[in-house]
Amino acid sequence: MAQRQIGIVKQLYRYPVKSMLGEQVDELVIAADGVVGDRAWALREANGRIATAKKSPKLFEFRAAYAAVPTANALPSVTITLPDGSVISAEHADASAAVSRVLGRSVKLERSRADEHSRGEIDPQTIFGDVGVERVMPQFTAATMPDSFGLRYGSFHDSAAVHLLATSTLAHLRRLIGADAQVDARRFRPNIVVDDGAEGDRFAEDEWLDGELGVGEGARVTNLQPALRCVMTTHQQGALPRDLRILRAAAQHHNARLGVFAAVGAPGRVRVGDPVWLIG
Repeated sequence: MAQRQIGIVKQLYRYPVKSMLGEQVDELVIAADGVVGDRAWALREANGRIATAKKSPKLFEFRAAYAAVPTANALPSVTITLPDGSVISAEHADASAAVSRVLGRSVKLERSRADEHSRGEIDPQTIFGDVGVERVMPQFTAATMPDSFGLRYGSFHDSAAVHLLATSTLAHLRRLIGADAQVDARRFRPNIVVDDGAEGDRFAEDEWLDGELGVGEGARVTNLQPALRCVMTTHQQGALPRDLRILRAAAQHHNARLGVFAAVGAPGRVRVGDPVWLIG
């Protein structure tokens, strides 16, 4: 099977708690069910659904990180930094109450389980910002679109085990919006950012869709699908300001798709600087 190098790994990200800010790391372990430690925790609402920044952008005021490097056999403690700068362990008896006080409603921090089959919350009125539901998903209107969506079975992921994004796609989106746009990979919450060295005149991941990607020591991702974007990309995240133009441009020029979601074809270890190969 033919293969060619399309770039190198530029950045790696892991998100210990769903919809909170995560951590940039130098190395990830990809297991059969995805990046080890990624979205291992989430907040469950009183109605049983999982809280998401799609509906609750205040979740981006929290940051979660592992106290040590997670392994496939054991996940270390997760520390959560609250908006006021205080830090609490996710395992602490008062952790759920502390997060609930900030959010102004009752939520419960939970670990994912192998039999997990939850639904994530959205607000159909705001899920696609000022672009509107009909522009992105014409089979729905804001009135007919469900207010929740099924998460990937056995996890708190939205729909896929791994998410990849090319630097040239970010450059292309920035050119489409304007030089003042802060088009940053963090807005899109990828696991792997690929520096493909291209000019930034197209959505580079379109060229990957018929193949597989080999990354690092043995890791392979397959079943590449365009990643549907939503209002989360426009929210303020740390120093990144709120910017509705991000989703507007993605919707206008690429049907609100940016980057790729993927399944794990083979587990492995990925480090910054590793080559990325397009196979097939």
